[in-house]
Amino acid sequence: MDAKSLIIFDTTLRDAEQTPGASLTVREKLEIAQQLARLRVDVIEAGFPISSHEDFEAVRRIANEVNGPAICGLARALPQDVERAAAALAGAARARIHTFVGTSAIHLRGQLRKTADEVLRMAVTAVEQARGFCEDVEFSPMDATRTDPAYLYEVVEAAIAAGASTINIPDTVGYAVPEQFGAMIAALLERVPNIHQAVISVHCHDDLGMATANSLAALRHGARQVECTINALGERAGNASLEEVVMAVKTRQDYFGLQVGVTSRELIATSRLVSRLMGIAVAPNKAIVGGNAFAHSSGIHQDGVLKTRNTFEIMAPEDVGLDDTEIVLTARSGRHALQHRLGELGYHLSGADLNKAYERFLEIADKKKEVYDDDLLAIAGDEIRQVPQKYVLEYLHAISGTGTVPSATVRLRVDGREVLESACGDGPVDAAYMAIDQAAKAGVKVEEYSIRAVTSGSQALGEVMVRVSKNGVNSKGRGISTDVIEASSKAYVDALNRLEMRIERSQQQTETV
Repeated sequence: MDAKSLIIFDTTLRDAEQTPGASLTVREKLEIAQQLARLRVDVIEAGFPISSHEDFEAVRRIANEVNGPAICGLARALPQDVERAAAALAGAARARIHTFVGTSAIHLRGQLRKTADEVLRMAVTAVEQARGFCEDVEFSPMDATRTDPAYLYEVVEAAIAAGASTINIPDTVGYAVPEQFGAMIAALLERVPNIHQAVISVHCHDDLGMATANSLAALRHGARQVECTINALGERAGNASLEEVVMAVKTRQDYFGLQVGVTSRELIATSRLVSRLMGIAVAPNKAIVGGNAFAHSSGIHQDGVLKTRNTFEIMAPEDVGLDDTEIVLTARSGRHALQHRLGELGYHLSGADLNKAYERFLEIADKKKEVYDDDLLAIAGDEIRQVPQKYVLEYLHAISGTGTVPSATVRLRVDGREVLESACGDGPVDAAYMAIDQAAKAGVKVEEYSIRAVTSGSQALGEVMVRVSKNGVNSKGRGISTDVIEASSKAYVDALNRLEMRIERSQQQTETV
């Protein structure tokens, strides 16, 4: 192996499947394994064959049907485990047996009830047996970070002498910290005489939230294989995240100086497949594959990214399989972000029109956590229409409820003059319409009224269409808001303004004739 190459060992199908509630069928494991092959991981740990008939069958099918990565089966340092793993891997083009045994004093006394010499012999015997089935054998001294260093060096040296080509150092309970773990890898390279005959691997758990950091620290000190999982899933708090390790090495090649063969553009697709099949959602703030990883809602960040992407992004979204950066429009977004997104939707506003659209945008954004494309289309539709504003709705207050007489108070600006009116009606919309009609002295008749939701969710924008008539002249008005009473009132005022415009045009045409 090239000293600058990093081996990615994926254990999603073995360790991640131990996540509570994440059990997979054989077919689902095969589907994930095929995607991992497209991702181009180097090794797929397909399962623990002796644990169940279904796990054996999954490893067997993956070994026979998935091409590219080495296929690995896990086995305790027991003869029956190694035989079962070898049988499951029999059809693999590239097979690896991964055998392990606990080496910390806690495991020797508390779980295995064996002496250090007995465990050493178990490790050597298991490696020798596995080597009889395949050349690629990996050995793990489980709970290595809590193992006496002198005993760890002895076990590792013996395992390599017995034929192990990969030595994996597991932080089984997530106990290590980066500086300590890196120093541990450096000490192995210094203290184990035959260590250079094997690849040093690391397998870190996330109990203290340092699995990825520990893995990366190990790389800096000579480890060349990282065992990790998609979406950082795994026993308890999970494992080192494959996507984080890969993109850290790719993005900071200046620091790590390593090459990784993973096709990073497949990361999002792989993450989503694993999430769907395991039924475990990815946290929005999850690095690399979370929904917010390439999303910007701060106006300052949005402006910077739109001008020069690397002001606030150290990776391109396309590198991990996303189409583009997501500009999330919220109350914190600025005009630049709004103008950019409206342009993508086909509305090229500037100057006064953009300012009006931005004011409407802020009104909606104050009421909603996020403003969606449908909201913007509705806003733009309002702003691009050039209708003289004889009537402007400045204030609306409506009251309605069981046992309450519906009433409304409005403040309307009519030709620049404020008029305040109140009215009661059959419902809050009827009351608002009556109050507006009194303030405008319009004397119109409502011919048609309709309402629909133009966006989804409990905070959806409602769009109201209303048609009014006066002296044989008809006009339609439209209004949008998260408040249907407000939308209805805006539609009515819009209809009055349009009616005035039509009446004026009709009079001008009559005078011309």
